[in-house]
Amino acid sequence: MSKQTLSFQAEVKQILHLVTHSLYSNKEIFLRELVSNASDACDKLRFEAINQPELYEDAPNLEVRLSFGSENKTLTIRDNGIGMSAEEAVANLGTIAKSGTREFMAKLEGDQKKDAQLIGQFGVGFYSGFIVADRITVETRRAGTKPEEGVRWSSEGTGDFEVETITRPERGTSIILHLREGEEEFLSGWKLKSIVSKYSDHVSLPILMQKEEWDAEQSKQVTRDEWAPVNKAAALWARSKSDITEEQYQEFYKQISYDTTNPLAYTHNQV
Repeated sequence: MSKQTLSFQAEVKQILHLVTHSLYSNKEIFLRELVSNASDACDKLRFEAINQPELYEDAPNLEVRLSFGSENKTLTIRDNGIGMSAEEAVANLGTIAKSGTREFMAKLEGDQKKDAQLIGQFGVGFYSGFIVADRITVETRRAGTKPEEGVRWSSEGTGDFEVETITRPERGTSIILHLREGEEEFLSGWKLKSIVSKYSDHVSLPILMQKEEWDAEQSKQVTRDEWAPVNKAAALWARSKSDITEEQYQEFYKQISYDTTNPLAYTHNQV
């Protein structure tokens, strides 16, 4: 497929405007949403591979990787899950159900903390990336397809997006956020780890980042080639109560219930 320029569905344009302007003060939730989507893609691969084990392509260890480039101001969320075909990329990233859009907009209250919980409920979490990015590039290949059937999707979050065929050896999806001016705080390993700990510590897949070490000669933190998990990679109910904070209990409840308020009470029974 040669490069094509397509227009967003009218409802997506509305969602883009609402999400990027109404949730700015709670902007770090974009990472929660994109990590959640990456985890879902891995879960989908695991499910489809029950009957089609060849979809693993000799790489059965599922994971999410976070990386950033300070020089080009990019943040990348990469998974080795199910991936997307060109048709799926256009359908999943360029359109949204009209009924869902109307309900989403009707429920927006102007309370940014409450509204932030809605974006996952209505399947529009991907668009939260535009809160901090002025352009998003998605590179993906569906498991079980040929390397030359990879897809690149790119948009500045306005009226149009571009899609083209690329060669991508690995399955899965990479979401590359080209950060806006003033969003350099998300080019910090410490900042990203703190967001993962706050929102995504319970994700059962390992979320990996490259190790950073202090280089005395350069007088700065440098990134090493070694990758290490930055989340517990274990469900809350499989962990000790003493290892879980009040905030993590509350965030877990909100993610599974799509409620915007904290639970009235909870009990912990380790499995």
